[in-house]
Amino acid sequence: MKTYDYEKSILTVLFALICTMGFSQVSFNVKAGLNLSSYIGENSDHSEFKPGARIGVGMEYQFNDMISLQPSLFFSQKGAKYSSGFDGNIIDADADVKINQLYLELPVNVQFRFNIADNTNLVIATGPYLACGVGGKAKFDGDASVGGIHINGDDKIDTFGDDGLDYNRFDAGWNIGLGVEFGKILVGLDTQLGFCKVMDGDAPHNANIGITLGYKF
Repeated sequence: MKTYDYEKSILTVLFALICTMGFSQVSFNVKAGLNLSSYIGENSDHSEFKPGARIGVGMEYQFNDMISLQPSLFFSQKGAKYSSGFDGNIIDADADVKINQLYLELPVNVQFRFNIADNTNLVIATGPYLACGVGGKAKFDGDASVGGIHINGDDKIDTFGDDGLDYNRFDAGWNIGLGVEFGKILVGLDTQLGFCKVMDGDAPHNANIGITLGYKF
């Protein structure tokens, strides 16, 4: 399936959620922050955290003072790093390797809000996410191979697509987050565990820790 088909599916889901909600109980937010991503599961040994950025918008439908539903749409940078001298089934590196994966990501979280002080709330959030890989480059500082694809010398190749590492574009997983609302200011910490392999074969899954700062309208 082509990239725009994944993007269309994600946008369709978001639009359907908006259409089923009454706007009297809807608020909107913008968020930006830092990702620390790596791999988990099969052949994830020696993968290291790679920093990346996250930016997006969200909406929140409040059922009552405690429970709300929050779908969001993010551009999110994920991936992993490997140090030289690692010999594995998926990554065989005689050099430092940095794999960048840029996703268009749709998390849909159920939020539980607890008032802890005047104009201050503790928020616990959990829910699934869908993601489509839309770009990214893998950088090699020397000879290495990823999934049987050999790269010589200092080079950058596409992470997704037949001409690159041929990573799977589709990803899905689960979010768990904890945040604090100071009035309209939002501060959050969350983790994401991917259910899908990053590529075919005995490949690992995405994992991510995110720190975000946002503003609620």
